[in-house]
Amino acid sequence: MPARSFEDRSLISKLAAAERWGHEPDRVAATAPARAGLRAKFEREADPDGSLPVAERARRADSLMKAHMLRMSLRAKASRRKAAEHTAVADAAEAELTGSGGPDAA
Repeated sequence: MPARSFEDRSLISKLAAAERWGHEPDRVAATAPARAGLRAKFEREADPDGSLPVAERARRADSLMKAHMLRMSLRAKASRRKAAEHTAVADAAEAELTGSGGPDAA
């Protein structure tokens, strides 16, 4: 099987997601096990030996989940910034080539 480009893999993933959700009558119910699993992960992280009261374990799990989401947000922001910088560099190079009668000049 030939290697697929990033664009091809992205399109295939979008196609699969559209197919999946197009046949799903209840998205909330379909994703409930994943949400419960993530919540359980943070509760285990907050209270590995299970000794805390339920309310305290929940409070700590909430904080850990919030930290996780903020960390992902920070990484996404950095990624968007890096992509914008790369785009600016590419645009500047393209402008330089176009302005100097680059390889496509007639």
